[in-house]
Amino acid sequence: MDLNLVRTFLAVYRSGSFTAAGQLLGISQPTVTTQVRTLERQAGRELFARLPRGVAPTEYAHDLAARVMDPLDALLAATGHGPAAEGATAPVHLAGPAELLCTRVLPALAPLVADGVQLRVATGLTEPLLDELRAGRHDLAIATSRPRGRTLTSVPLLDEEFVLVAAPAWAERLDGRVTTEGPGVLHTVPLVTYAEDLPIARRYWRHVFDRRLNRRAAVTVPDLRGVLAAVAAGAGFTVLPRYLCQDELAAGTLVALHETDDPPINTAYLVQRPGVPDNPHTTRVRDHLLRLGPTW
Repeated sequence: MDLNLVRTFLAVYRSGSFTAAGQLLGISQPTVTTQVRTLERQAGRELFARLPRGVAPTEYAHDLAARVMDPLDALLAATGHGPAAEGATAPVHLAGPAELLCTRVLPALAPLVADGVQLRVATGLTEPLLDELRAGRHDLAIATSRPRGRTLTSVPLLDEEFVLVAAPAWAERLDGRVTTEGPGVLHTVPLVTYAEDLPIARRYWRHVFDRRLNRRAAVTVPDLRGVLAAVAAGAGFTVLPRYLCQDELAAGTLVALHETDDPPINTAYLVQRPGVPDNPHTTRVRDHLLRLGPTW
């Protein structure tokens, strides 16, 4: 097989689309399509199923990628055209939720930056970020749910425990009645939340109180740091990841309204594209985060 065709095949396999592969290789999307079709004719097998957004590798494509990926990457690196030759000290492109990145991840990575690691950070919701990861825009991403499919590899990074909180003034008024009387006592307290559909609060209600949350938010802020700031200032109550508000809980500027032995927990995953360029800094960032994540 023509090595250029195989290289194009791997770019599509790794990025999940013809367009993204063209951007990675510096060629046009029609050229990528032509080269993949040529390789399919030579192999006598279909390599990708065309989807409304991108492509999905066939079983034959998975098998072919497993056989040629490492040898081709090594050959390109040895000839000065591979990732190891081109990007050994390239910036690491990292993506994830803004709150987690800003409060835990970036401070944790500061020693690596001081030691020469360069970072390019993007924030956003999990599904769009995973699409961008497949398209080759990021090296690593932190996802709040396990990615589907076989084109991405993921490892559990940390467990987020959720806690029901309010400012001390509201906690004094409620005087522990959330625990003794149930969540109905909160009907007079404004709810501050991340989004109009109350995703975190609804999950807490279902898991802890075994009932549905039926109310409107008084304040919505599409950043949990803003939710925390509003609630700490006395705007009302909310549900937050404990890692985000543990300093405020320790300082007494927030109070847990209800403690439970079985809080809702959400697992965050560190996600990496198969065949990510052999940039040692990417490996350093990945290993550092996996070592520290469980301590958050």
